Amino acid sequence: MAFITYVLLAGMALGIQKRFSPEVLGLCASTALVWVVMEVLALLLGVYLATVRSDLSTFHLLAYSGYKYVGMILSVLTGLLFGSDGYYVALAWTSSALMYFIVSLGLAPLLLGSAGDKLPLPGPASALLYSRCALCEQQPWAPTAWGARPPGNVSSST
Repeated sequence: MAFITYVLLAGMALGIQKRFSPEVLGLCASTALVWVVMEVLALLLGVYLATVRSDLSTFHLLAYSGYKYVGMILSVLTGLLFGSDGYYVALAWTSSALMYFIVSLGLAPLLLGSAGDKLPLPGPASALLYSRCALCEQQPWAPTAWGARPPGNVSSST
C-alpha cells in the first residue's frame, strides 16, 4: 500500500509542479519497483554469502524493504507543505528512524535467531545488519531526488 501511495503522491507532487505526464507515473513505479527488487536480491545474496542462519525469508525482506516508502511519503508531503528545507529535514529524520527501526526491532531479532537478545551481533550477521542500515539511510534519497522534488527545486522553462 505504501508503494502505490508513494507513486500516486509523486504524481500529485509532479502535477503541482507542472511537470506531470502519464509516462512519469509508470517511470516512477518501475524505478521504485526496481529499487525494491535490487534491495531484496542484495540482501538475499548477503545472507547467503555471510552464511547467516536465520528465520529471514524473502517475504520478510520484502516487507522490511517496503517500510522506506512510508518515510518517503512523509518527506514528499512535508516538502509540499514546507518547501525544500522541510523536505530534506523530513527525509533525514525518516531515514534515521528507519535505520533505528531496522536495527532495534526489525532485522536484528531475526538475524539473532536462537542466540537470544545479545548485541552486538557476531561476525557476518553484524556486517549484514550494518550494511542494511547504511542502505536504509541512503536509499530513500534516490527515488525522491529525481521525481517529486520539493517546490523550491523546480526550474521553470517558461
